[in-house]
Amino acid sequence: MYLQRRSSVLLVIGLLLVGFMVSAGSQKGKRLAAGLWGGPHVFIDVGSQSAKVEYDCAHGVIDGPLVVDSEGKFEWRGTFTPERGGPVRQGDSAREQPATYSGEINGSTMTLQLKIGDSDDTENFTLEKDKPGKLVKCK
Repeated sequence: MYLQRRSSVLLVIGLLLVGFMVSAGSQKGKRLAAGLWGGPHVFIDVGSQSAKVEYDCAHGVIDGPLVVDSEGKFEWRGTFTPERGGPVRQGDSAREQPATYSGEINGSTMTLQLKIGDSDDTENFTLEKDKPGKLVKCK
């Protein structure tokens, strides 16, 4: 009887541990599937390890993997590089800056907040899954 009771206790403990590990793993978050997201003035091409971002007069890269939590919220790090119209002068270099991309995904809608460097200024975008971005590139 003692061995039977001990086996039952070990089984319950084992099941609790498995349940805890599954729960902890799901709270960590899940990767955003590769694909396209677009909206007014922005377009994101999500790859398996990172994402490329295009704006009207800028571009960026989001370092991956791109993970969202169980509520669809995210905060990703990457870069932002402003562009300008006209020809590029010899010797000009891009002014790549660190950027934080944060927001939330709800179904097929992403709200994205861009924060460049240490600035308190942010810019907000709304994107739709599998939609092209509506860009007006600098000329």
